[in-house]
Amino acid sequence: MEQTLADRTAASASQPARLTEIRIHGRGGQGNIVAAYVLAQAAFEQGRFAQAFPSFGPERRGAPVSSYVRLANRAIQRHCQVLSPDFLIIQSQGLLHVAGLTAGLKPDGGILINSARELPELEAEAADSLEGRNVIVFGADALATEILGKPLPNTALLAAFLALTGLLPLDALEKALARRFKDETLERNLALVRAAASEVPAGLWRVAAHA
Repeated sequence: MEQTLADRTAASASQPARLTEIRIHGRGGQGNIVAAYVLAQAAFEQGRFAQAFPSFGPERRGAPVSSYVRLANRAIQRHCQVLSPDFLIIQSQGLLHVAGLTAGLKPDGGILINSARELPELEAEAADSLEGRNVIVFGADALATEILGKPLPNTALLAAFLALTGLLPLDALEKALARRFKDETLERNLALVRAAASEVPAGLWRVAAHA
């Protein structure tokens, strides 16, 4: 049985307040905004509170797009853009050339980058310094191409992110995907989730995620 808003509020009343903010950067056509909504839906599946919304302006194919997600165990009162994220998910390595991409990231925050290149190469070319940051580079495009037949990285990156942080179980992501996809498309995305989660160090960012 699905939890109502009142159920979630009552269940969380005795828990310490915790808010996790995530900023997702990508390009139009990569499913950047869909990724935010799916992550929020996964939180709802676990009885959590969540917000998901894009940056203002149209999503044009190939143009930089940002979206924002907040996850909490209490009702969320904040409604502005995410200015001080706990985590960044960067769906396109080409955006690393944009100054200010990591602006506001908390000192212990994590950065998940979709790229087939090694971190030292990305550090050398990034407009914002990545040195000393908690960075994981993950080839989501290649894995998505292998399983989905096209380089659509959003599902793979969400699975990797949840495996790294432990913020939500993977089955919550799978339930969220089942609300959006059906039949073979769903099965391929579920296979991608499981494969992506196995490609990153499980729980590496758990302390930061649960601070």
